[in-house]
Amino acid sequence: MTPITVVDGRRLSLSNLEKVLYGATGTTKGEVLHYYARTAGPLLAHLANRPVSFLRYPDGPGGQVFFTKNPPPGTPGWVRVAEVPRKTADSGRQVVVEDLPTLMWAANLVVEFHTHQWQADTPGHADRLVFDLDPGAPATVVECCAVARWLRERLGEDGLETYVKTSGSKGLHLLVPLERAPSADVSAYAKGLAVEAEAALPEQVVHRMSRSLRPGKVFVDHSQNAAAKTTAAPYTLRARPEPTVSTPVTWDEITDCTAAEELAFRSADIAARLERYGDLLAPLLDPGHAGPLPET
Repeated sequence: MTPITVVDGRRLSLSNLEKVLYGATGTTKGEVLHYYARTAGPLLAHLANRPVSFLRYPDGPGGQVFFTKNPPPGTPGWVRVAEVPRKTADSGRQVVVEDLPTLMWAANLVVEFHTHQWQADTPGHADRLVFDLDPGAPATVVECCAVARWLRERLGEDGLETYVKTSGSKGLHLLVPLERAPSADVSAYAKGLAVEAEAALPEQVVHRMSRSLRPGKVFVDHSQNAAAKTTAAPYTLRARPEPTVSTPVTWDEITDCTAAEELAFRSADIAARLERYGDLLAPLLDPGHAGPLPET
């Protein structure tokens, strides 16, 4: 029998709680739901008013994995759904995860949470810039840290603050709070900085996506600033062999990193980090930290 629980007045059916999703650690679906309930405060703050895409992995990362932007079949009527622009149509519809019942309903589907760089009331006008630093083997997150420091300094020259989190996979995400600007303009600026990074660090950086160029280098992926693209949200679990989390980190941790495992965080690590540091990405939510997009 599927258990029914009530979360803030909403009835939810939570299924297969004993099912092991992460075989490497024995992590069950119930433990995944517990992680999201415990991390709801900061996670919901970063999901607020942002249409989400889901990377679903209902049988664990070793099973079928698929990406969806449309609200899943059976989405409850009380879940907020926003109209968003689409390349192939005038508009589409995506879920907005804005409260604990919606978060737990979505988590029960077993998903990664991915968000746009813009909010639902201003689609296509970004309030943040993102760089996805992706290492090509044998490079690791250690090499990403050196590139992240260069980008932080360069962005600082333009009066912009930079915050950092692990991707929850192999690399890092840099996040920059902006005064709202057209996504196309943010994309052009980000691409320009990626090209600059490659010119300044030619043995370490590549700005083009071609895999033949990437072994031993860090791909500075600027493409996720496009209005249609999304990026893994802070604190989301990832569909990896272990329950790794896209985790905010300090710049001291970036500077001091000498081995990839130092920046590999799992669901069991996050509560202690929040207790120690609070939400390291909280400044992204404060308009006072947003800077104007420099002219390109």
